[in-house]
Amino acid sequence: MDNDMNYGDDYKYIPATSIGSGVGINVLPDLYSHTVQIVNIILVGNNKDDFVLVDAGMPESADEIISVVEERFGSNSRPKAIILTHGHFDHVGALIELVEYWDVSVYAHELELPFLTGEKSYPEPDPSVEGGMVAKLSSMFPNEPVNLGNHVEKLPPDGSVPYMPGFNWVHTPGHTPGHISLYREDDRTLIVGDTFITVKQESLLKVLKQQQEISGPPRYLTPDWKAAKESVIKLQRLNPSVAITGHGYPMSGDLLAESLEKLVHDFDRIAVPDYGEYVNRDEH
Repeated sequence: MDNDMNYGDDYKYIPATSIGSGVGINVLPDLYSHTVQIVNIILVGNNKDDFVLVDAGMPESADEIISVVEERFGSNSRPKAIILTHGHFDHVGALIELVEYWDVSVYAHELELPFLTGEKSYPEPDPSVEGGMVAKLSSMFPNEPVNLGNHVEKLPPDGSVPYMPGFNWVHTPGHTPGHISLYREDDRTLIVGDTFITVKQESLLKVLKQQQEISGPPRYLTPDWKAAKESVIKLQRLNPSVAITGHGYPMSGDLLAESLEKLVHDFDRIAVPDYGEYVNRDEH
């Protein structure tokens, strides 16, 4: 492993899975979502010489991600870049191995860089929030930063996304300070990250079954609920036609529109936990 890159001391394989694990979905001709255990990676592009990877899966998933890429684009294919929605362990779990294998640049929001260069840890997961067994087990999830050294760059300030023509990044903080979503105005395609998700991530049963329902960001790893709500409102105003979330199946059409409207209207009830370390009901 490149000696200027390293994972936090608490990085480890997480034995969590779902019925969606290993399943890929062609959402659009140039948009492919693949589930690694309980989280989605996304391939954007339909040309082996011109595609990107969005997010980097769970710890110890590099071989699976490389196989998915080569199955879709051919042997020895590699993305132009890796774009990160944010730096939580389940979105950067295979990042160092992928950067070394492909010799590829990583891009993230400027406010996320301290968590990607070993400078700052995320707040610890909060297992006290209600919602299910995954929340209770969240204390075992890594929160120390990955250190990518000089292999990570900040996204352009003009909102453009390297190697993703037509897409713009949208700052959607709350789950993390530098969380972003990616939006293509031409066809109203939205890559959400964890701004909102389509499975109740706190519930082990619902995660295992991938039972589809719109929800806010994972409760046990969201420290700023006021910003999280504002970010959901921002995305709902874009009126997306299809959304690929970090957790759960893609959602589109009327179901997406109606579900987002419901989430915005009832955010405090649907998304925000009744209690927990990062909850201040007076702010909502």
